[in-house]
Formats: sequence, C-alpha cells, structure tokens
Amino acid sequence: MLLRTIEKFLRETGLAATRFGHECVRDPRLVFDLRRGREPGDRMKRRIEHFMNTYRRSVGQ
Repeated sequence: MLLRTIEKFLRETGLAATRFGHECVRDPRLVFDLRRGREPGDRMKRRIEHFMNTYRRSVGQ
C-alpha cells in the first residue's frame, strides 16, 4: 500500500524516484528497494508520509 501511494505521488509531482528517496530519507535507492520487496519500519513510513504531506502543502496540491 505504501509503495502504491509513493508511485502515485511520483506521477503527480513528477519527482524522480531517486530524488524522492534522497530528499525523503536520504536514500536514493529507497523506491527501487521498495519495488523489490523491502519493508520499511514504522519510523521510516512516518518519515515518508510526512515528506509527501509537507511537499504537497508546499506546492499547493
């Protein structure tokens, strides 16, 4: 579910997967690893959700 949300966010914003991962959790491979089955912990999930919410507010989406 988180990956689906991230993929939708990337399409809506036009952010590259590597830029998203780097800005979000300082890991440019984040999205690629999630696509391969990586399961993030609760803390990382909260960081990712916070980043997406903050980014949307900052660009008015």
